[in-house]
Amino acid sequence: MAISAFAVWMLTQEARSLQARLERLRPFALIEPMVPAAALLPQAQTAIESYLARGRRELHGMVRGYLAWLQGPARLAASAADAQRRFTFLRLRFNAALTQFDLFNEVITQRSEHENGVWLSGLDAVAADALTLAGAYYQAPPVVCYLDRGPGAAIRRARTRLPGGGENPVAIVRVPRERMVGSGIASSLVHEVGHQGAALLDLVNSVRPLLQAMQRGGAGAPQAWQLWERWISEIVADFWSLLRVGVVATLGLIGVVSLPRAFVFRLNGDDPHPVPWIRVKLSCAMGRSVYPHPQWERLERLWESYYPAAGLAPPQMRVLSQLQDSMPALVGLLVQHRPPALRGRSLLEAMNAAARQPARLQLLFRFWNRSPARMYRAAPSLVFAVLGQARADGTLAPEAEAALLERLLTHWALRTTLDISAVCGAHQHRLSTLEGA
Repeated sequence: MAISAFAVWMLTQEARSLQARLERLRPFALIEPMVPAAALLPQAQTAIESYLARGRRELHGMVRGYLAWLQGPARLAASAADAQRRFTFLRLRFNAALTQFDLFNEVITQRSEHENGVWLSGLDAVAADALTLAGAYYQAPPVVCYLDRGPGAAIRRARTRLPGGGENPVAIVRVPRERMVGSGIASSLVHEVGHQGAALLDLVNSVRPLLQAMQRGGAGAPQAWQLWERWISEIVADFWSLLRVGVVATLGLIGVVSLPRAFVFRLNGDDPHPVPWIRVKLSCAMGRSVYPHPQWERLERLWESYYPAAGLAPPQMRVLSQLQDSMPALVGLLVQHRPPALRGRSLLEAMNAAARQPARLQLLFRFWNRSPARMYRAAPSLVFAVLGQARADGTLAPEAEAALLERLLTHWALRTTLDISAVCGAHQHRLSTLEGA
């Protein structure tokens, strides 16, 4: 049955109403108040605003096309059900646009919070530093951070699909509010950054065939290597965090996975995360290989005292034993691996792990105590590594650490803002010079 005049009128009203609501979605730069030091980096702000504006333009065009179809001769061959189906699709696209707006709005709104907004900008600087590799192996996307409840962090990686379609223009890292502010936040933050870095280098796909070869080659129990392969994405991210911030990566991990005993030993076949008990021991094993120091044995013994394995069921104990027996081979594989994306270098070499050796971090802490200004000029991830080592050594109290990190995060946020202002000022000066020439 042909569409009635009343149905055309009703759907036209609905489409125009949707269009009016769409026009109320304003750029964040016009609706979110924040001090300049709390603002997103320009490349992140531009990427988000451009992505959302492009989506609004496309949706506007679709609504205009729908209205033109309703008013044109083509509708005469359609039924009311056809017209309603087309409008329903438009409304679903509109809701998808709102979902994406709300996703970024949650991130940006926190920038107006007193102190937290500036500290988040400082964490953006830490994340950017943790993702940067000398050698032009990839073009790092912007990273933005926000706070949320819960003990763990998470990332929505750049260049992955957003709800409703489209490619995420920035990496969004959710960090646990409970860790603000302490060096343990570096463990969560840099672990998530490691997921982004691993994706850019295609690390997981380059390691996975090696793990499969270990399964076939009889290097220990095949079940253990099957589990390592299942968990490799999280393991690589833990490795990235360890290479960037040293022992604080393990200390922070202990803080996250210190759960009731049943959860610490639970083996869930669908979980991409290693069994917590094994995960901490693996972090200690990786640290022992990359940064030889007695602290790793102390931490491992401490973890075992928190969660003794005595009393576990024999099948559970057998799997844990197989994982521990194959752990040295797994660590050796990670340390020696030279993925194609790094053009012959290992991850240790590309990330200059030698600069995070405990003795050097301890020396830097003593030096910075005498000359604090040097600490403020250092790379943020190195600063977190130094302070984390000091916490592990007992030479930095938690209260002093919190106060110091508050100042550092504020400094990094302000430094980024001033650096950008200086660049913009220099660019404007060059333009003025050219215009006057």
